[in-house]
Amino acid sequence: MYSPQLPLARTRVPDSSSSSETPNADPGGLEASLLQFIHHHHEASLGLRDRTERAKKDAIRNAARVSDLLVDAVNGGVQEAFVNQKRIELEIRALAATIARFMKQTDHWLTATHAINTAIKEIGDFENWMKTMEFDCKSVSAAIHNIHQA
Repeated sequence: MYSPQLPLARTRVPDSSSSSETPNADPGGLEASLLQFIHHHHEASLGLRDRTERAKKDAIRNAARVSDLLVDAVNGGVQEAFVNQKRIELEIRALAATIARFMKQTDHWLTATHAINTAIKEIGDFENWMKTMEFDCKSVSAAIHNIHQA
């Protein structure tokens, strides 16, 4: 802190022609009182400036502490949300893999059921062919039997 130079008070030299002044007045006492008053005011101003500066520093330090606490509180929530987001993303990937595996299994099942349906159709076609052949054989056998009896 700087300390400005105090102005020096000028004293008035009593004029012998002026009759308004009283002979008992002590001009040095008034000047000393004024200088003391100015010096006291200057010291009080410096003290006030120091207290203001300390209060300002304390306020800045407290504001920084509050700011840090607020940032920590907000970051705690953000960090928790980030962890939850990562956990959800991992679960999504796991579910996507499971879905892909189930899709492959379903495709295999569809292929197997299609093959079974085709086989059943073929069996049905074969059975139908066998019935037709049996009917034809019976017809031929009946015709031969009729020819043989006639």
